[in-house]
Amino acid sequence: QVQLVESGGGLVQTGGSLRLSCAASGGTFSTYAVAWFRQVPGKERELVGTISWTGTSTDYTDSVKGRFTISRDNAKNTVYLQMNSLKPDDTAVYYCAAAHNRYYRANAYPFWGQGTQVTVSS
Repeated sequence: QVQLVESGGGLVQTGGSLRLSCAASGGTFSTYAVAWFRQVPGKERELVGTISWTGTSTDYTDSVKGRFTISRDNAKNTVYLQMNSLKPDDTAVYYCAAAHNRYYRANAYPFWGQGTQVTVSS
């Protein structure tokens, strides 16, 4: 059983940057792939990107490619989401999720954090 806690959200102006963290406890975190999702009210949870359990492979949804970077430090049991060139459309609650394999559907991930709000002002 893995517990996940996100942090690092906040209010930032258009063009600014934020780094979100996803800290894990309670399991062998280095054996889990991790995904970042985001959700705005009234919409389905959207996949932002994923990272393999080794950290050597990442992929991203088209809308964030070239702006967002996912990385991980397994020694610290933490995954990061570096967000640059932020836009108002990036405003959402951001969640990290973990599973033993990488998936693109939210319901495939058994472990979730509580979410952290990111607001990008225009």
